[in-house]
Amino acid sequence: MHTSKKTAIGFIFITLLIDVMGWGLIIPVMADLIAQLKGISINQASTYGALLLSVFAITQFVFSPVIGNLSDKYGRRPVLLFSLLGFGIDYIILALAPTYGWLFLGRIIAGITGASFTTATAYIADVSTDETSKAKNFGLIGAAFGLGFVLGPALGALLATWGIRAPFYAAAVLCLVNCIYGYFFLPESLSKENRREFDWKRANPFGSLKFLTSNPKIGRLALGFFLIYLGSQAVQSNWNFFTIYRFNWSEKMVGISLAVVGVMVGAVQGGLTRIVVPKIGNEKSIYVGLSLYTLGLALFAFASQGWMMFAFLVPYCLGGICGPSLQSAISGHAPANQQGELQGALTGLMSLTAIIGPLIMNNSFAYFTSSKAPFYFPGIHFFIGAICMLISIFITYKVLSRERKAEVKNIK
Repeated sequence: MHTSKKTAIGFIFITLLIDVMGWGLIIPVMADLIAQLKGISINQASTYGALLLSVFAITQFVFSPVIGNLSDKYGRRPVLLFSLLGFGIDYIILALAPTYGWLFLGRIIAGITGASFTTATAYIADVSTDETSKAKNFGLIGAAFGLGFVLGPALGALLATWGIRAPFYAAAVLCLVNCIYGYFFLPESLSKENRREFDWKRANPFGSLKFLTSNPKIGRLALGFFLIYLGSQAVQSNWNFFTIYRFNWSEKMVGISLAVVGVMVGAVQGGLTRIVVPKIGNEKSIYVGLSLYTLGLALFAFASQGWMMFAFLVPYCLGGICGPSLQSAISGHAPANQQGELQGALTGLMSLTAIIGPLIMNNSFAYFTSSKAPFYFPGIHFFIGAICMLISIFITYKVLSRERKAEVKNIK
């Protein structure tokens, strides 16, 4: 059974890695493909690229709770395989797309079938025996993202020498091969006695978010989770714009910095988290991680030279130890037959931050570097992100400290 669990966790890691790599593979060529299909320049194509990101995030927000609830009824395995198949079809559509509209269709399909994250986290919750092992296993998610973020763009740039469509075919092959492998070797993690009937009221995105409020503790911790991902959009959505504007970085330098981010995130989530969390505990890991996130973002906001951004990446990336621990704490408040619904709701929250986060961060950056601003502050979006992290510290401390005090009182 132990070997089976290790094999399953390994498959989940590879699945998430392929998802991120597939996204990273197409980054080097997506702009050129959009410009080619629309017959416009690269800078004009960025607007259409943003629309593709937006429709993907919106579609994921709508369908993630549906997928999560389906996995609670039918099990994690079939939903994961369906997701991989959907992503494979998406990349084939992108590879063959004769017009920009087909790219839109492909991203919608990817958003609908983008169950890998939702169902993978539910799978991890199923096979993890306690909160510490959950946090360690959830750390693999971050490791997959970090490693995929390094390997994907590098491999995409290499494949692009064979043609602008080559990376899309490679991403499709990766997804479909993993789907076939999972069909033969991935065991089901959700026992039949822990399954429940599908309920449309609980599967709509806003009903899913309502589930988070059904348990006040889950709701408050989920709010902290939401603020973490909202704050991180300061880096994810605006890093390239800020560094090019503030420090006159080249595209190559931006790419190097993102590769460094990928390496550091992978090291923290895949290695450090598995060492630190068992030693200092889940709760302390949340506070330490959030404090480091806050520090890193505040330092970014006031950086005056380019080298500082690399130095300040250290505390920011170390803050990643809080994510798996908080996710584990939230997961510990839900029964086994609601883990898919819970993870679907959390994925919905993440999708929501991907929709509204760039609007907040990028528009703040644009406004406070314009002549209309009351004062000049190009790092304003990082400062907003730091505030989000600070509020998250307050919220999680209030919930978890009360629980700890209640447990001590019950023991006495």
